[in-house]
Amino acid sequence: MNPPENIRLSERARTQLITMKRRTGIQQWNVLCRWALVLSLAQESCPPDETVPSDSSVEMTWKTFTGGDDALYWGLLLARAETDGVAMDKNSLGHYFRLHLHRGISYLAGTNGAQNLEDLVSLGLAEN
Repeated sequence: MNPPENIRLSERARTQLITMKRRTGIQQWNVLCRWALVLSLAQESCPPDETVPSDSSVEMTWKTFTGGDDALYWGLLLARAETDGVAMDKNSLGHYFRLHLHRGISYLAGTNGAQNLEDLVSLGLAEN
């Protein structure tokens, strides 16, 4: 089983990431997306099952997304997927990844999310 080759975000996620870039000063989509994924994976609940469109112009490869830490992020996702009883096939894992990524982006940009770089770091340090 391999991670997705390419990741394309929804238009809503793109808009939320633009907000996060402005708030935090972090200009790379992939850095913010890594924060978002880990934030979502740290939640006890599963993200709601929904169809996440791939309707934006934001697309990156898995290697770009992970910043070279491919095995780390794929391992985190696989461990959580096993805990949540997700089928270990390409389509199920790809969908599960997108659900976590988009939920995490929504958390980051939401009203209780990071308003600046210090808030972003605090989210990463908070105990769940």
